[in-house]
Amino acid sequence: MNEIVRPGAGLLFMKVGRHAQETLADIIARKRAEIDKAGHTMWGYGGNTCHPSTMVQPFAQVYAERQQPIHLVMEEMESNHWAEPLCAAESSVDNLTWQPIPEAIQVRGSRFALVIRDLRQADFTLPLNQTIVPVGRSRGSNGSRYVNGRVDKACLEVLPQPELVNEDPKRFERPINLVAELVEPYAVFLRNYRE
Repeated sequence: MNEIVRPGAGLLFMKVGRHAQETLADIIARKRAEIDKAGHTMWGYGGNTCHPSTMVQPFAQVYAERQQPIHLVMEEMESNHWAEPLCAAESSVDNLTWQPIPEAIQVRGSRFALVIRDLRQADFTLPLNQTIVPVGRSRGSNGSRYVNGRVDKACLEVLPQPELVNEDPKRFERPINLVAELVEPYAVFLRNYRE
């Protein structure tokens, strides 16, 4: 356990790597520069396991009401994401009302984005068998069973104790290499491209 992975903590776990023809190291450097300029940035992603309005926003709202942070914890992986590096032009909290993305922020090759600040390197493990999915159709599922196969991201709550199984607990540990704090509005929809 540490100050991020502790009982009751809200975490958004995500596997990360090359994205839209850009290396992870280049993405990290660009995102840190965006935070320096704008005070926050947007971390782009796709898929439906962390849909902005049905998963991330309701999950984050619970922790906001408790006045507790939600951390994005990221595991580096090999990725061959070669989508065009087109920058989204607009974002929306509800997929109805759209606003321009600040010029200082670039979100490339993504359908959705997490709104983050304080992006930093990390070196700890996340015991997925000591987490539970607190929202959505898989609510109540243990994190070690949910993050499996093609599922590469999840809203998770840390439990006081790991689930007891007849397997080596190290099997359920994920290395966390990068951490950020989610900030309001937490997750947004993206559309159109900048010229």
